[in-house]
Amino acid sequence: WWATAMSAPATSELEGRKTANVCIVGAGYTGLTTGIELARKGVSVVILEAREAGFGGSGRNAGHSTPTFTYFSLPELRKILGEPWAERLIHRQSRANDSVSGMIERYQIQCEWQQNGYVQAAHRPGAIAALQKKAEDYNAIGARTRFIDKQEVEDLTGSPRFYGGWFHTEGGHLNPLGYSRGLARAMMQEGGAIYTGSPATNITRQDGKWLVQTPRGEVLAEKVIFATGAYTVQGWPGLERSFKIMKVFVAATQPLLPETRRGVMPSNTTMNDGRGDFFVYKYDTAGRIVASMFPMGARGRDIAYTKQLMTDRLKWLHPQIREEIRWEYFWFGELDMQRRTVPRLYGLAPGVVGLTGLSGRGVPTGSMLGGILSEWALDVPERDLALKVEPLRDAPFYMSFAPQMNLRYYRVKDNILTKRDGAPLPPHA
Repeated sequence: WWATAMSAPATSELEGRKTANVCIVGAGYTGLTTGIELARKGVSVVILEAREAGFGGSGRNAGHSTPTFTYFSLPELRKILGEPWAERLIHRQSRANDSVSGMIERYQIQCEWQQNGYVQAAHRPGAIAALQKKAEDYNAIGARTRFIDKQEVEDLTGSPRFYGGWFHTEGGHLNPLGYSRGLARAMMQEGGAIYTGSPATNITRQDGKWLVQTPRGEVLAEKVIFATGAYTVQGWPGLERSFKIMKVFVAATQPLLPETRRGVMPSNTTMNDGRGDFFVYKYDTAGRIVASMFPMGARGRDIAYTKQLMTDRLKWLHPQIREEIRWEYFWFGELDMQRRTVPRLYGLAPGVVGLTGLSGRGVPTGSMLGGILSEWALDVPERDLALKVEPLRDAPFYMSFAPQMNLRYYRVKDNILTKRDGAPLPPHA
């Protein structure tokens, strides 16, 4: 993304003292959309960023924008979160791409935005019923989705390997760093200030306000929002312990030949092959396949092996690919994982909150959170917010290893069920 995104807006390091109604720490999707929402309402906002806008997960994710919940079904979320929090969050998340497309259109952000839908495939006959139920559940809350049969999956994706699928017509994809930089420009356009190379090193109470210090400056603000996600290092004691890191890797091929593109992903959707050990991919504007997976064993450690595995999976899914696949870009990102896999909003002190735990739901979730955090800053009562304000707590120790263990469990279970159904397994399964 650094090779292809629009240039970053001109910013500088904070020097001296600034005053603001709200100081936001972190210039990722969450911090930037919060700042934009507040600045549009006439609130003075300063954003502090340790590196540059979109440096963390907001600039290095795979660019998928699917307004769903990955790890839990909607009925499960209602049990986990309880009401009214569940329905509020479900509504915000399911309409999150409205926030994304609205920001892109309003500020004319050049970020390769395509909204051609998302396909989650049924890779074995036994997976069909769950996807039909998923379509029913999401349609009941107003999403525009449908179950599609084997032929329509092949028409949309070019892959003959599937037995059906769930098609979410509102899914999209983009250049995530370009989107981040566009949001930064929008923030400045609305009158907000962004200071890069300015990590928050300390925060203290002063004259009834909060003084946020950086290496060469400070911001005196009435309210402070920490929105640093998986890249939280300092600023508020203990906030970095509220989640556990999980690695993910992303790779991009060379631009594929036009004849290949006519048969592979011809509708330019985002594709999830539906396996427990999933493989998610889509095109960028140049015609590169951009794909993501989780590290497991040698995968992710041995880069040559990992690239071969990804090539084999891609060509197995799309046997019509005849050209050599070269993974010209390969990088890692970090996810701030929570047990419930939904964001957590922590009340750190009067007038100070922190938000972590996006758990890999970057583009849509980070974008919709700006609405929630701006409402908090505008004194919407906590009982009326879409996220419950909680006391800060450390993530459970088992979160250090449980996500990886779950991935291995899903992989083994999925392989067993696939064999039971008489369906073929991909290479390296």
